[in-house]
Amino acid sequence: MKQKTETRRQAILDVAAAVFREMGYERASMDTVSQRGGGSKATIYNYFSSKEELFFDVIFRATEAEFEASHAALDADGPNVATALEQFGQRLLSLLYSPDVLAVRRLVIAEGGRSGLGKKCYEMAPARSDAMLAQFLQKEMDLGKLRKADARIAARHLKGLLESEHLEEFHFHTLEPLGKDEIAAIAQRAVAVFMAAYGPISSK
Repeated sequence: MKQKTETRRQAILDVAAAVFREMGYERASMDTVSQRGGGSKATIYNYFSSKEELFFDVIFRATEAEFEASHAALDADGPNVATALEQFGQRLLSLLYSPDVLAVRRLVIAEGGRSGLGKKCYEMAPARSDAMLAQFLQKEMDLGKLRKADARIAARHLKGLLESEHLEEFHFHTLEPLGKDEIAAIAQRAVAVFMAAYGPISSK
């Protein structure tokens, strides 16, 4: 019975994801999701208490596994901080530029100012990412692998560098799909600039 319940829940999430992508958060409704899924609205409310909860579960399912994998690359015990940051950057960019996440980010940008969606989505992913990255950078600073600085600001700088090359294409919906090799090159260039600013100061 539990497996059947989970299967039904996942089916609702699949339908809802398509509805949100097509209609946007404001225009999408629980009625539309139920009609497309071939069930009743009451059934959906058995699994999700509101449209907002359904939306956040759609986002969480689409991103959480890769979010965790991206940040698992941040190993302070590794010998080379630049390598760890490049691996993190590659995984993060692959996530941010994946079709599902691109669609969600654009939806949140479009709708976030008219509701509490923006704040909640920020807390769910970017704020968590900033905190995890800042914690890693602070450990590296404490170990002398990076120069002493505000780790929170350094984390923002690195993430800004990672997205800088294609940020405008993202905002203006002209971003073409990026291949694995191109993402790796972007991450390498971003980390090189970051290390030039935050690498340890060598004594002469």
